[in-house]
Amino acid sequence: MKAKVVLLGLMAFVFGWVAVSCTQRDAGKDVKTDGMDVVWKDYGAEPAVLDIERYTIANESFRTTLWTGSQLQVTLMSIPAGGEIGLELHPGTDQFLRIEDGTGKVFMGDSRDSLTYTVAVSPDSAVFVPAGKWHNIRNTSDKPLKLYSIYSPVEHPHGTVHKTFEEAEAAEHHH
Repeated sequence: MKAKVVLLGLMAFVFGWVAVSCTQRDAGKDVKTDGMDVVWKDYGAEPAVLDIERYTIANESFRTTLWTGSQLQVTLMSIPAGGEIGLELHPGTDQFLRIEDGTGKVFMGDSRDSLTYTVAVSPDSAVFVPAGKWHNIRNTSDKPLKLYSIYSPVEHPHGTVHKTFEEAEAAEHHH
């Protein structure tokens, strides 16, 4: 019960992010936008208030960790036109994804060969992936699919930035 209360509190914290305006990405460097200094980094596990929609739209990397705590992580993703996240399974991790821009198709199932749950997604779609479900999202639009993902517990090392799908795949197979 205590773990659920902590998780709900962390989820409320993540969904409450607001206020920073950002229109370009420059990993690890200060960027001046709209009169504000923005630093692209993994802000966890420190308190942070960020405009998640602007960060998500501005992200140009396949995967960028934005906040990594001890029990929860937020990553930003930019999937190129015709690209995909890649079929994956997180045995002990629940995942939430929110589409900010573009359109796609979600695939989920109990085995890699039986993805029986398929749904089209568009801006404002929320995707809930239970731990132990095989899943993939394919970009069906002619522009990058922009989304953010929340993992509980943490899935990627603090500070992870994968510029491309290929870079992400190489890192995943290296572990």
